[in-house]
Parts: sequence; C-alpha cells; structure tokens
Amino acid sequence: MRFIKLLSVTLAAGAFIAALALLPSRLCFESGESYTFFCGDSSKNCREVISYGNAALKKLTLTDVCGECTEYPELDVDGFLRKVGGEIVFVEELSDSVNYYCRADLPYSVNLYGEEINLHICVKQSGVKIASPIIFGGY
Repeated sequence: MRFIKLLSVTLAAGAFIAALALLPSRLCFESGESYTFFCGDSSKNCREVISYGNAALKKLTLTDVCGECTEYPELDVDGFLRKVGGEIVFVEELSDSVNYYCRADLPYSVNLYGEEINLHICVKQSGVKIASPIIFGGY
C-alpha cells in the first residue's frame, strides 16, 4: 500500500512538472516586454488583460481569450514569419508605422477586407507590436 501511495505521489509530481514545462508553448508568441490577452467575443466588446509576469499562467485563469499580443524593441520580420509559417497578405504604410497583415500557423483569425488574417505586425521606430489575430485597441 505504501508503494502505491509513493508511486501515485511521484506520478502526480511528474505530471505537474511536465505541465509547467509545457505552459509556455500554449502562448502564441515568446513574451516580450509585456503580454496582452484580448478577451471577449468580438473586437466591439474586447477587453485587454496585460501580464507583466508569467503570461502562460495568466492565460490559464482566463476563459474568453480571442487574441494575444506582445511587444519587442525590435524584430526580424522575415525570420519571425518563417518561424510561424507566415505569409504577408497585405501591407499598410502609415506616417509613423508599417503594418503587415498576415496568415500564419496561429489559432485566432478575423476576416479583414475579404481575407483571413491571423497575424498583425506593426513596426514603428519605437518598437514592434505583434498580435494574433490583429492588434485590437490601436497602437
């Protein structure tokens, strides 16, 4: 009986450690300076939940995630697109930024101008913001 208890505790501890090791892979992106979750069922009622710590753990506490976002000081856009299996669908150039709307191997998507978009990359002089499906709330 003691052996079975010890085995059960060992297996439970192993499963817990394995789950913790896998948590970061549940995020769309490697966390940058902060990590934002978009919650709601549409961009109209979207609320932002920002994590400055363990974003994977924060995600586990949320029930209505409809997108994810993070920021970096800089980003190799071509290298990042290769990493996520992405392709640029269209580009929008503004006075202060360049926005890439893409398809990639990511879980969220929206229909934008008749195209399925699930990755938005906004490059500014001050840094880069990436989101799936798009950056809600502006940048």
